[in-house]
Amino acid sequence: MTLDWPLMHNNIPREDLDAVIEFLQDDPILTQSKNVRAFEEEWSRWLGVKYSVFLNSGSSANLVSMSVLKQLKGEGEVIVPTLTWVSDIASVLQCGLTPVFVDIHPKTLCMDEDQVIARLNKNTRAVFMTYAQGFNGLSDKLLAALEEHNVPLIEDVCESHGATFKNQKLGSFGFISNFSFYYAHHMSTIEGGMVCTNDESIYQMCRMFRSHGMVREMTDDAVKQKYIKENPELNPEFVFAFPAYNLRNNEIGAVLGRNQLKRLDANNEKRRHNFELFLNGLDPEKYRTDFDLEGSCNYAFNLVLKHADSAFCEKVMSALREHKVEFRRGSAGGGNQLRQPYLRGIVGHDEYKNFPQVEHIHFYGFYIGNYPDLEADKIRKLCDILNAVE
Repeated sequence: MTLDWPLMHNNIPREDLDAVIEFLQDDPILTQSKNVRAFEEEWSRWLGVKYSVFLNSGSSANLVSMSVLKQLKGEGEVIVPTLTWVSDIASVLQCGLTPVFVDIHPKTLCMDEDQVIARLNKNTRAVFMTYAQGFNGLSDKLLAALEEHNVPLIEDVCESHGATFKNQKLGSFGFISNFSFYYAHHMSTIEGGMVCTNDESIYQMCRMFRSHGMVREMTDDAVKQKYIKENPELNPEFVFAFPAYNLRNNEIGAVLGRNQLKRLDANNEKRRHNFELFLNGLDPEKYRTDFDLEGSCNYAFNLVLKHADSAFCEKVMSALREHKVEFRRGSAGGGNQLRQPYLRGIVGHDEYKNFPQVEHIHFYGFYIGNYPDLEADKIRKLCDILNAVE
């Protein structure tokens, strides 16, 4: 019996497609317009922040965040995780900032807070926290240390829509936060992302960085007029404040996002239940089952071998392939980023060896799809298959 289990299934259902079809009936504007604005406002209310800017990807949200940070804080260091998506670290490098790496905590897959605090110094411009695979990485201790050192928190919530710390949604704590609406995540606009903040000046900068650095993208008329008056020789429609990008999304993506947002909380509850069922069904002698689930919201099942056993690992992967269960080794992002070729010459040749927790995930950690319409019997069957591996 095969399980035929893809990484994601039915994440854009018929009702979303029907909403797009209805939208297209009246020859509408397709570039960003009123649906983009409405989606940004609705998302801000859901998250509990003042401002959001809809972009074409979560990676673009990373890039805008680092661009704003560099503009406001100048050159310096950004503390980043070793387990994350490539664009988190790439955006730091692309903006001329210096990544400082820390290992992960095995129960959350997020940055080890003690290592983060130990690396804070006068050159630290931000801590760039990735909430890996739906887990919370915040604590009172970490937030207090950041406040004491006056270091801003930038939150990558691309994999953790709806996760919380002390009943407050992740993405509402920091200087800026980032979300992704890629097809395999909690909700999807096919491709898409959001950058969020409570600071109006940062919001205005994000709007400009999204669209070529154009001043006309600002909603603050007073600041807009200041730029225009300071540059009387320029056409007011074409004043570019920053050497920025075109990272805009479109109305079709916003229609999908608005429709999906209505179901997000209910779908997240199903995902939480699925993940708990999965962990409770695993043999704790073979697999890690002691993750910190408080506030978590996991779009994937985290399967981590308890021991570093290469032969057992090969058997697990063979069993998954035999039953047609799609998986990714190394969790999201492929494991230890310090092993990747883009960091050669930036970090030491053997630097990856100094991070044992992420090294274990690199070789012995996997993620498997978790979506709302997964059947409980299917989850139990998968646990039986995994527990039978010797």
